Amino acid sequence: MEKFKLGEMEQKFADIIWKSAPIKTQELIAICAKEFNWKRTTTYTMLKRLSNRELFKNENGIVVVVMEKDDFLARKGEEFIEKTFEGSLPRFLAAFGRQKKLSDKEINEIQQLIDKYKEV
Repeated sequence: MEKFKLGEMEQKFADIIWKSAPIKTQELIAICAKEFNWKRTTTYTMLKRLSNRELFKNENGIVVVVMEKDDFLARKGEEFIEKTFEGSLPRFLAAFGRQKKLSDKEINEIQQLIDKYKEV
């Protein structure tokens, strides 16, 4: 099991928590029953799965976020680049640029990021 890879339902479930946390487990169960037609046990199983990945935690009936969504997405991106491009961000950008023409706005945003990190 990859820590930063979520299946479709795991992603939908995680999005509900990220949007609603902190949330009572009973409220989460009600939302999942309505949205996914899940039983209580299914919600608890999914919560346990994502808690084991250190995304969320159930503290006395309240589900709290351990890893914010932006942090999760950043780590997921880092893991992808590490596995697929041997950790090389320039190789990733070169491969991406071959398939999709970057707009001037995107190029400027990337340049601003590069300039920001040069200063650090």
